[in-house]
Amino acid sequence: MTAQTSTTRLTVAQALVRFLAAQYTERDGVRQRLIGATWGIFGHGNVAGLGQALVEYGDDMPFHQGRNEQSMVHAAVGYARQSNRLSTHAVTTSIGPGATNLVTGAALATVNHLPVLLLPGDIFATRVADPVLQQLEVPYAGDVSVNDTLRPVSRYFDRVTRPEALIPAALQAMRVLTDPVETGAVTLALPQDVQAEAYDWPDEFFAERTWAVRRPGADPTELAEAVRAIRAARRPLIVAGGGVHHSRAEEALAEFAEATGIPVASTQAGKGSLRYDHPQDVGGVGHTGTATADELARTADLVIGVGTRYTDFTTASNTLFAAEGVRFLNLNIAPYDGHKLAGLPLVADARSGLGELTAALQTHGHRVTDAYVTEYSEDKERWEQRVDACYEAEEPDVRPTQPQVLGALDALADESDVIINAAGSLPGDLHKMWRARSRDQYHLEYGYSCMGYEIPAAIGVKLAAPERNVWALVGDGTYLMMPTEIVTAVQEGIAIKLLLVQNHGYASIGGLSESVGGERFGTAYRYTSDDGTFTGAPLPVDLAANVASLGMRVLRAKTVRELREALAEARRADTPTCVYVETETADTVSGPPPAQAWWDVPVAETATRPSAVKARELYERHVSTRRRHL
Repeated sequence: MTAQTSTTRLTVAQALVRFLAAQYTERDGVRQRLIGATWGIFGHGNVAGLGQALVEYGDDMPFHQGRNEQSMVHAAVGYARQSNRLSTHAVTTSIGPGATNLVTGAALATVNHLPVLLLPGDIFATRVADPVLQQLEVPYAGDVSVNDTLRPVSRYFDRVTRPEALIPAALQAMRVLTDPVETGAVTLALPQDVQAEAYDWPDEFFAERTWAVRRPGADPTELAEAVRAIRAARRPLIVAGGGVHHSRAEEALAEFAEATGIPVASTQAGKGSLRYDHPQDVGGVGHTGTATADELARTADLVIGVGTRYTDFTTASNTLFAAEGVRFLNLNIAPYDGHKLAGLPLVADARSGLGELTAALQTHGHRVTDAYVTEYSEDKERWEQRVDACYEAEEPDVRPTQPQVLGALDALADESDVIINAAGSLPGDLHKMWRARSRDQYHLEYGYSCMGYEIPAAIGVKLAAPERNVWALVGDGTYLMMPTEIVTAVQEGIAIKLLLVQNHGYASIGGLSESVGGERFGTAYRYTSDDGTFTGAPLPVDLAANVASLGMRVLRAKTVRELREALAEARRADTPTCVYVETETADTVSGPPPAQAWWDVPVAETATRPSAVKARELYERHVSTRRRHL
């Protein structure tokens, strides 16, 4: 370090907090903080380091107190998604179980390409105390700790074993967090002794930095090839993925669809890219999609993927896009996804790429035939009538079905509402039937489909958009996984709405189990019977009482009429509020339209029980329709 360099003496933890408070992103001329706050649960691995630093610089870094380390990551991810990946939160934990509890949340963030900064404490870098409390001893390596479990689920990982190593590590961490291709979970493992060690930091390290989030345009050669493919197609279909939202490309997509007449189907992550009542919107696609979108997918000669990863739910395990000679055109900012299904890649930001496609096609006046538009418009109208029938409750004084629960909320919601869900039977019903009214109303985490995501994510979304009505839609199975952050919502007065649906078991997996010959084994929340199976009476679990015990106001609804009243009251509330409703039990159908496309879950090849034998026969018929797109 030169004599002319101005320095400030701080601990590593203090320096990191000051550095994070000075980081910003900018896109389209809008500038905001990159790290909006830090979540933490303190133990011996971080209390004297980051804990003290957050006290020292509390004015610069807001803090939220978590109850579960995984939940804290989910809250940060919810905040990041609502912030269009331009701002996120940091999460600090102690060593040991506090650190390993981060792994599930980190995987969720990375799978969904959502930024979150993880700051787990680590064992002594100096090895002066070895082993320390909660240390995993590895006989073949002295530089391994439990934090190494975060390596495969992090987009960037570094262990800061010396103070000066923080400078390059922190800069690399910011680079990855703000990279629209690489972003995901970023981990800086911080040995507890290094956190508290002082160092003379160059003041330039604490200067404000603005990280530009780029919007790359398309390569001219790829753009020309894409235009030729679209002009040659007679039955093109757009599949809108989460990249449309991340790019804020909804208006560009609408302009492209309106100019060309090409229908737009959506993945779970992409739903809401067009409003449900937009003429070109045909709803969800794939295993949980609408009949309209899936029939268009089966007959499409060109599939235009925009910001999608083409998961097995979207492609119906490679059985959905069935037309002879079907081709794929993939507009994606990530080259890896742009080349999937042997497609023509159009590697670009979604908004930039769609704008360039629209301009290029307008030069030729390209548009699909009126007959094609009439076909999908009439099919969509018929599907909406099916949804109306599922939502309708002719008798309001009876227990609602799950679709009727969604229908009651759908009738109440407007553009300001955000609904959050991740797992169970709700994602399928929502993808088929929910009528998204704004670009960010539909918040489904289905890349990792993590039970327990909903409540903490709702807190994160509400922190990012305090003016919005934020609903966490939770089944009883998901609720029992992770209700802990209700306490955080109550503590900080974060007025989320919790819609808790009790159906006495894992309804989604129960139905899947039955379809693959598993006979719903181990999926119902019931007493054991004499034969040792869980087929007795439903358990007398009172989840509403549990919610109330954590400090949240609870409104119980037993009928459709009471449900409508409770939802309206909860929506008006300015404190955390739960609506609890019991629907059909796990051994009955929920009443939505059945799956419109297949999903590959392998069935036992040999079995004696008739249900499994029959399931295998059906499985082999479906497998025979699978194809490789080459």
